Amino acid sequence: MTVSQIKDHQSESVKKLIDWLNENKITEVECIFPDIAGSSKGKILPVQRFIKSMEDQSLKLADSVFGQTVSGKWVYESEVIDYVEEDLIMKPDLSTIRKIPWNKEPTAQIICDLHYSDGSPSALAPRQVLKNIINLLEEEQLKAVVAPELEFYLCEQNLDPDLPLKTPIGKSGRREKGSRVFGIDAVNEFDDLTDDIYDYCEILKIGVDTLIHESGPSQIEINLNHGDPLQLADQAFMFKRAVRQVALKHGIHATFMSKPYQGHPGSSMHIHQNIISKKTNKNLFSDENGNNTEEFFHFIGGLQTYLPDAMLFFAPYVNSYRRFVIDASAPINTHWGFENRTVAFRIPTSKGDSRRIENRIPGADTNPYLAIASSLACGLLGLKEKIEPEKPVAGDAFERRHNIPKYLPDALKRLKVSNELSEILGKEFITLYTEIKQTEHDAYQNVISAWEREHLLLNV
Repeated sequence: MTVSQIKDHQSESVKKLIDWLNENKITEVECIFPDIAGSSKGKILPVQRFIKSMEDQSLKLADSVFGQTVSGKWVYESEVIDYVEEDLIMKPDLSTIRKIPWNKEPTAQIICDLHYSDGSPSALAPRQVLKNIINLLEEEQLKAVVAPELEFYLCEQNLDPDLPLKTPIGKSGRREKGSRVFGIDAVNEFDDLTDDIYDYCEILKIGVDTLIHESGPSQIEINLNHGDPLQLADQAFMFKRAVRQVALKHGIHATFMSKPYQGHPGSSMHIHQNIISKKTNKNLFSDENGNNTEEFFHFIGGLQTYLPDAMLFFAPYVNSYRRFVIDASAPINTHWGFENRTVAFRIPTSKGDSRRIENRIPGADTNPYLAIASSLACGLLGLKEKIEPEKPVAGDAFERRHNIPKYLPDALKRLKVSNELSEILGKEFITLYTEIKQTEHDAYQNVISAWEREHLLLNV
């Protein structure tokens, strides 16, 4: 496209957007973007102010927005952010405009990218990190297809963080206590809530595939349809927000915390992924006879080699590591296998054109943009370096050595010294991300837990 053609295309897109805003009688627009934690940040504007901001690029905020922990604490001693408050311009991605189903006033939300005044994108924005990986794949004439599976728990609203969570009371008047995995009646305890989730997802254009009751009490899993990595990350980002809003509507909480209930399985966000050749439009993981290709094995080799270094993107908080214990559904090492749910990288039974690798390490508490980006980055490194994987595991992988970081400080150390991930994901981004995770861990270390008061107060 020429410059004039691009401008004509942009003006036509803006015109369509304005028509959509008028047709839906939108009065406010929430301009949002994912921060480092994957939470929504941004600004709310009256619709006319929003339209004007697109014309004069006046929708701005300070780049220090990315220097915050999950609790909102600033990372003051940063090598990346100097807090001079350089402005970032919020550029709405017009394809992401959606009507918000939970607001009484007709309101829309739109996901924004963040750019500096010279037009360059912010290297610290998680959405841009994923875009960079997609661009690297495109340079190799490749594109990725992904499908996230998101698990979450329902819980009674809890105003005191010192008290353990309780499962909510269902329509039977009782609480779930044990596992009712795949239980239809168990899901139906909250069918009004799940019906609203489906309705909200339809309005937000989130492609929901299946819904099941998972292993934990009041734990639900919803799978999203496969597709473009950026679109699926956007959908996962919107999905988490929508589910929390539905739960609030019903007087309870929905949590994507990795391990909210002691003694029960954690919540994951498994990522199914495969690579398509843009030259042939064929699945790179399978040849014309349906056999596994060298690229299939190299992608697995990359995941096995680099996932331990990238663990902080799949398990970003202290609580995340409580998932990775034997016999708690989450893998504890980097083994792979066919139809084996004890390994990190499961190969589901599938025809050649849908051959894919399921990364079972990520928790539900991840930033979906960063989890998808880092999973693809590990596989891409495997393709580039032609890394051969270990032999597949047919038995119980829990019987094998725990070879992923067990605790957040271990993961933090590995990411800090990983030159390969720093190169492919961005040096500035990795520096800031590890600074934030160190700050969060330092804050955790200042908290005296109930366990310490229970077992140490009078016994040491």
